[in-house]
Amino acid sequence: MADRPILFSAPMVRALFDDRKTQTRRIIKPQPFASGYYDGEIEINVIPANDQYPKAFRFNANAVGGGAILEEVFEPRINAGDRLWARETWQGLSFGDYQPTKSSLCEVRYAATDPCADLDAEARGYPWRPSIFMPRWASRLTLIVTDVRVERLQDISDADSIAEGVEQSAKFPGRYLTPAGDYAVPKVAYQRLWENINGKGAWDANPWVAAYTFTVIKQNVDQIKKVAA
Repeated sequence: MADRPILFSAPMVRALFDDRKTQTRRIIKPQPFASGYYDGEIEINVIPANDQYPKAFRFNANAVGGGAILEEVFEPRINAGDRLWARETWQGLSFGDYQPTKSSLCEVRYAATDPCADLDAEARGYPWRPSIFMPRWASRLTLIVTDVRVERLQDISDADSIAEGVEQSAKFPGRYLTPAGDYAVPKVAYQRLWENINGKGAWDANPWVAAYTFTVIKQNVDQIKKVAA
């Protein structure tokens, strides 16, 4: 078991707090068979982790028309049992004068849930710090990984799209909100979310992704340790 940081956008942080998000997909880097050593058309199959490779997935490439080419092994950085502490956009404010500080003895504000988040920095009184700079002690969400899969992005099901945190419409049963504010079936809503986070063309690229399923604990990872002790 390992403790690792993981980045989340503000909408996904809110989905975690609302108990709507129990999965996340991250692009595999490098993509399997991306080196370009074979110029023809290939089919790639995934062999799940097994006794020989308990934490790894194997990609088996076959030339269209027959003939195995090569095999690549992908070992996810994140495995079942790992604890992920969420990094999000934030700011630490000193007690008394509420000035930005890097001290751990401070009041932490979070952009995902701060009622002043949409104001500009001058009106709010403090700038935001990017999620990548959030230290472990400031994190307020811990995810316990229960399952790891490897698949093509576009192979996601409607059920998994919902588990990714798309928000259900209150007006139209079976429809989910997109970042643009319109409604769609779950998979299309997730497609729009993916493109909103990763950029235009990101869905059409259909990359191989690691799909992580987890349970959410709304506590700092080190607070959980203390309770367990």
